[in-house]
Order: sequence, then C-alpha cells, then structure tokens
Amino acid sequence: MIDRVEMTEAQKKARRSRSAAIGIALAILVVLFYVVTIVKVGPGILNRPL
Repeated sequence: MIDRVEMTEAQKKARRSRSAAIGIALAILVVLFYVVTIVKVGPGILNRPL
C-alpha cells in the first residue's frame, strides 16, 4: 500500500506559482518562435493561396 503525503497550503501555493510561471514561459516561447518564423520567412507567408 502506498502512503499519500498531504501537501501544506504553502506547498500547494508554491506548486501553483511554479505551474503558472512555466505556463507563461512556454507561451512566451511559442510567441517568440512564431515571430522569428514570420521574420525569417517574411510576412508574405500570410498572403499565400489556400
């Protein structure tokens, strides 16, 4: 049987803060990659025919 360890409220808050920071960092990275791609390929990529 596995014993479960209950986290304190401070640990839960710290985990939420870390998760939010990681999520924000990932979102910034996605936007950065998108911007770099548009700059390298050129804005004409948005006007291509489907």
